[in-house]
Amino acid sequence: MTIAVNANFLNTNYPCYDGDFIFEIFSRLAKKYPQHNFIYFFDNNFDEKYITSKNITTVITGPQIKNPLLLQYQLNYKIPSLLKKHKADIFISTGGYCSLRTKLPQCVIINDLSFLQLPQFFSKRWLNFYKKNTEKFLTKAKVIVTTAEFLKKEIINKYKIASDKIDVAYTAASNNFKPSTWQQKNTVKEKYTEGLEYFLYAGPVNTGSNLITLLKAFSFFKKRQKSNMQLLLMSKSAAIDKDFIKSLASYKYRDEVKLLDNLSDESIIQITGAAYAMIYPSLYDGCGTSLLQTMQSDIPVITANNTAMPEICSNAALYISPNDFNDIAEKMMLLFKDEDLRNELIIKGRQQAAMYNWDKTADKVWKIILKCTN
Repeated sequence: MTIAVNANFLNTNYPCYDGDFIFEIFSRLAKKYPQHNFIYFFDNNFDEKYITSKNITTVITGPQIKNPLLLQYQLNYKIPSLLKKHKADIFISTGGYCSLRTKLPQCVIINDLSFLQLPQFFSKRWLNFYKKNTEKFLTKAKVIVTTAEFLKKEIINKYKIASDKIDVAYTAASNNFKPSTWQQKNTVKEKYTEGLEYFLYAGPVNTGSNLITLLKAFSFFKKRQKSNMQLLLMSKSAAIDKDFIKSLASYKYRDEVKLLDNLSDESIIQITGAAYAMIYPSLYDGCGTSLLQTMQSDIPVITANNTAMPEICSNAALYISPNDFNDIAEKMMLLFKDEDLRNELIIKGRQQAAMYNWDKTADKVWKIILKCTN
């Protein structure tokens, strides 16, 4: 069998969890099933580290996708001809989209429908693209894979897709995320916060990430607790919102907020493992990977009470109303003052994270592929 995979999100230009999903799942499947061929479609140059087995080959589709028109051109004209040329048996695509011009069975992987709830954070061109095409993509796909039951329900309610067409395959944390020793934590704190404890946020750094509300909560915390606690905003991406930078420049406690971007995987693992707690006030998250990484590192989590986050974390987190900075600050102070609660969350988080496993998810995706190809 020849399995074609849209691997655009693996590119370092696309720092998101679609890339994590593709890498973790198909690296495992290619290794486990060497008798099958896997073809990764990239729109541009890629890092060779993603090619982990001899039965993975690559194709540069071009041109590089920079806008919805180029994406549609690739999906509907380049991809169909390449699928035919390489005699593919199935096409698997992340991002929630697929080709509308091929008869080949397609599996669409989707972890984000935030344009439905948060349209203000999308450019007009991309918002129109998703509004116009998402239903077409989901209808065209033979199988849909989501990363949470929350998303499955959202698809069913919004687009009236049959439930048996949608499978849930949860993400997981890399095995590299693990508890840090006391010495490792001190080394990280000396490097980034002059030895001080810190709250951590990990994710995109932009106005759409609700970080202004987090800064307000941190101000409230600092006034009430008179603590030297720091706040680290950590992002794998180098794409930092200029408007947020301006807001941070005039922030009262700006000297106690560290902005870390364009970080290596190793640095992210180290910084996560040394945090006092993770604060994740996201307005939308369809997979919760950063929360699983944090809990697996024995770090307690404070996160929003919406979308997929309660499903992923269950009773292993403190929940907040993400638009209420008072509520966020209260939970920060509660965790800061109650060491027993913090230890309880660490234990529950460790147990909760252990329920998610990339090997199990890969096995499930393989069954979905077989179902899709009969």
